[in-house]
Amino acid sequence: MKIDLTGKTALVTGSTLGIGYAIAKGLAEAGAEVVINGRKQDAVDKALERLKREVSDARLRGVATDVGTAEGCEALIKAVPQVDILINNVGIYGPQDFFDTPDDVWQRFFDVNVMSGVRLSRAYADEMAKRGWGRIVFISSESALNIPADMIHYGLTKTSNLSISRGLAKRLAGTGVTVNAVLPGPTLSEGMTDMLKDEVEKTGKALEDCAAAFVMEHRPSSIIQRAASIEEVANMVVYVSSKQASATSGAALRVDGGVVDTIA
Repeated sequence: MKIDLTGKTALVTGSTLGIGYAIAKGLAEAGAEVVINGRKQDAVDKALERLKREVSDARLRGVATDVGTAEGCEALIKAVPQVDILINNVGIYGPQDFFDTPDDVWQRFFDVNVMSGVRLSRAYADEMAKRGWGRIVFISSESALNIPADMIHYGLTKTSNLSISRGLAKRLAGTGVTVNAVLPGPTLSEGMTDMLKDEVEKTGKALEDCAAAFVMEHRPSSIIQRAASIEEVANMVVYVSSKQASATSGAALRVDGGVVDTIA
């Protein structure tokens, strides 16, 4: 299968590092013009420079704005008024006990993880429908189904991603625009690398081995028994963004390594 996204414009929120960057790279390799987004200009510039080195013929733009706010979304929409592929990837996470999580933290998680995708989808989906083609992908998490006891506020936002993607897919039925959610599990991104740095130094083991041990301790239901790479997650997103995925809409597509113990 050859995925060709030549002539398509793709926007990936939160794409200066990690899964978002890998998605942007995969889309660029498939020929799409890619818009990199992050909160800080220097981070956006560094991501653009890196991606130009790694994909020499990439067509790229960058917009620095905080899509966790209504004003930030408006600025992004003004800078990029039309896209064919929208990847709602931006997200924040962090453990905090339910009884110690104040209202402002709940609100911030909701604004970044949920409302960014709502606002951008609302802005871009109608024009996609008028053109008869478009792809919207929400990056959810296995935590949408396995709600973490120490991150209930995070789990809520990721479950919300599933509700919105399914409902919006139904709202756009028959238009040629597909809407899906992708659910990564434990993934060897910069966040996990930083978290395991001390363990790697202490044990002398390879990062991948420490990550696998972490997965088996905290997600023992994992079938692949290791962390996924950011590229493995990106591969699913690139596929579901493609012309070949035209019959996939309203789906929750798990790249969780089998962590969620269900056959549905």
